[in-house]
Amino acid sequence: MVISRHTHDDTTRTVISVDAMGGDVGPAAVVAGIAHSAKKNPKIAFILHGPVASLKPLVARKKNLMDRVIFQNAPDTVRMQDKPTQVLRHGKSTSMWSAIEAVRDGKATVAVSCGNTGALMALSMIRLRKLEGINRPALAILWPSRNPQGFNVMLDAGADVRADAKDLLKFAIMGSSYARNGLNLRCPRVGLLNVGIEQNKGHAVLKSAYDLIGSFSGEAKYEFVGFVEGGDIPGNVCDVIVTDGFTGNVAIKTGEGTANLIGDLLGEAFRYTPLSRLASILSVSSFRRLQKRIDPRRVNGGVFLGLTGTVVKSHGSADATGVSAAVKLAFQLAQSGFAQKIASRVATAASLSQP
Repeated sequence: MVISRHTHDDTTRTVISVDAMGGDVGPAAVVAGIAHSAKKNPKIAFILHGPVASLKPLVARKKNLMDRVIFQNAPDTVRMQDKPTQVLRHGKSTSMWSAIEAVRDGKATVAVSCGNTGALMALSMIRLRKLEGINRPALAILWPSRNPQGFNVMLDAGADVRADAKDLLKFAIMGSSYARNGLNLRCPRVGLLNVGIEQNKGHAVLKSAYDLIGSFSGEAKYEFVGFVEGGDIPGNVCDVIVTDGFTGNVAIKTGEGTANLIGDLLGEAFRYTPLSRLASILSVSSFRRLQKRIDPRRVNGGVFLGLTGTVVKSHGSADATGVSAAVKLAFQLAQSGFAQKIASRVATAASLSQP
């Protein structure tokens, strides 16, 4: 693969490795998103992975990117229907593989991709490797909430459908570290997602995880609030919600669908009569604030936790706004030294959970 460089001062900029080809919308949306990020943040630069012949004209139209991008040629693309095993065997020439490799080689601090979640997780685990003591990495996402910080952390959101009690303990420790570094919470409150808050509810794994998470809260510097329910995910009972990847993925997809439905129904209601149309004009600023608050694009970006490097997973359907949000998250984590901090926390978790 050939690297084509533009001159920029990498010593003063955080370099983000971006898979330009993974999303449903195409590379134009990715380039528009990183251009928006570059406009807002002078301390950021990019390695852009994909077919250079296709990417250069897109970047050339964004003048604020001309000294901020390094092109890494990668002729192939991981498709949404590709199986992870297929990508691991035959994906070395893809933009996703190349984006992760840049983090592995120390050329970039964080990788961002809109591509196939299963393939991204598999490649990240193989090329970056799991942290010692981690059995299953987790995908952590930010969920709009009633808390003062505006968001809660939920994990796992779909990296692996399984999780035993020790996995859930590691999720609690990694999630609380993410909340400290991403949301500036000194002592995050952790809740374990269940079908009820009573201690006698739930299956055996959850009951065992309840005891483990509670017993290590002091050493791991979080507050365990016990079991929480689905209604608490956007609430203010806790800051971190721990669950397995199957439940978490169903929850996030349900939440996104509900947010879109609410937006559509409000739009229909305001168009229903002449009086409601007048009301919509009078309340347009409030309506826009609500749309912004529940817009999934503005909290776009999950983080794979439990790896030796940081990988941000953007929605496959992300537009420029969504890509920019994922890049913003990647920059914040890079600036906080998140990878090093979470490695330290995981090492603590491994020692704490030894029998």
